[in-house]
Amino acid sequence: MMQQLTLNESFSVKGKGLHSGLNITATFNPAPENTGYRICRVDLEDRPVIPAVAENVVDTQRGTVLGKGDVRVSTVEHSLAALYAAGVDNCLIEVDGPELPILDGSAIIYVNEIERVGLKEQAADKDFYIIKEKTQFKDESGSMLTIYPDDGFSVECMVEYNSPVLPNQFAVLDDLAEFKQEVASARTFVFVREIEGLLNYNLIKGGDLDNAIVIYDQEIPQEKIDEICDIVKVPHMHLSKLGYINPKPLTWDNEPARHKLMDIIGDLALIGRPLKGRVVAIRPGHTVNNKFTRMVRKEVKHTEAQSPLYNPNAAPLIDVNGIKKLLPHRYPFLLIDKIIEMDQKHCVAVKNVTVNEPFFTGHFPQEPVMPGVLQVEAMAQAAGVLVLNYLEDPDKYSTYFLKIDNVKFRQKVVPGNTLILSVALTTEIRRGCAMVKGYAFVGEKIVCEAEFMAQIIKNK
Repeated sequence: MMQQLTLNESFSVKGKGLHSGLNITATFNPAPENTGYRICRVDLEDRPVIPAVAENVVDTQRGTVLGKGDVRVSTVEHSLAALYAAGVDNCLIEVDGPELPILDGSAIIYVNEIERVGLKEQAADKDFYIIKEKTQFKDESGSMLTIYPDDGFSVECMVEYNSPVLPNQFAVLDDLAEFKQEVASARTFVFVREIEGLLNYNLIKGGDLDNAIVIYDQEIPQEKIDEICDIVKVPHMHLSKLGYINPKPLTWDNEPARHKLMDIIGDLALIGRPLKGRVVAIRPGHTVNNKFTRMVRKEVKHTEAQSPLYNPNAAPLIDVNGIKKLLPHRYPFLLIDKIIEMDQKHCVAVKNVTVNEPFFTGHFPQEPVMPGVLQVEAMAQAAGVLVLNYLEDPDKYSTYFLKIDNVKFRQKVVPGNTLILSVALTTEIRRGCAMVKGYAFVGEKIVCEAEFMAQIIKNK
């Protein structure tokens, strides 16, 4: 299990707001475990805080806008992408304006600052949400996001514009470790033909050639170009040919597609948990990104606990003979067959339930059901392997129940089922006592859960 991460110390960035044009300071602070990303408007009375989650998105026009009541914070996606890519789970962002500063239009300044202050491990485990089946969202415009099962997190992005300058482009990020080199410097972009309309909507007041790629892809009369230059307060320019009009060249030929990929990561950060899955996006935008994120987050919120991944073809971490070296249990009371995952805090065991189990003779002859108490015992045996495996002479010790709390049985376990037992220490082992939370799964369904305390005692 990986630990949750927060910033090692605070850092601040200052700059113009892309849409408001205001000078804004945003400070990124360490935050307690299990609090996620939160944004505090320090310029407002009572310093209201908005949790950065998908259901709090109130607008997606030219950026992601979070809101709670009358409070708004926009242009959050670049900073959230940088935090997510760095593996930061918990962060409090304090901002003294209605949006985060646009900086150079990319995420690279955030990435550099996160690297400068460093990260700090926290006590709580990182809570990945593992994609186990294809999930897809498609809107009426033809935009589509699909996420597939994968061992890590990756994104493919395809953009399509009816433009002679910006044709169809493709970008891919196979590993978040490559975010800084492959994505973070990609700048936001705008078409010259869009600028007047955006200004009429009271947007991009802080936009300029230093914080956005500007694309001239349709010929416009010189007087109209001069008028746009006057509105955005830049010197008149004479555009003799179509193309990119920034003094700074593109970092990559597909920089717009890479920026869209960055936006996807920032918007997916609003799920509230790190993902394991491969995202494929066709014609993405903040609106469809948020609809997709809301759909996934709804599934996340309704999933109390996920079944561990189980590949029956993989060699076990500890086979039944190894288990016998750790536990004193023997037939007919050895109730785990193998260990498939284990670290200092958690263990996953497998029990193949066959009709030959001796308890099925009387429980029940006409309808064999595994007794719930034995499901709890199987979880306890998995916990026993967890704690005894790290002792110097495990064969000299045994574990015994001291108490069992909050036991719930959700559905029957019957012959033919494969029982996946996931147990985790909820506190450090103190005075030979271990507090454990356990879940038993059949497929993706929880069949049993319990909390229990066990004591480690040296054998006589």
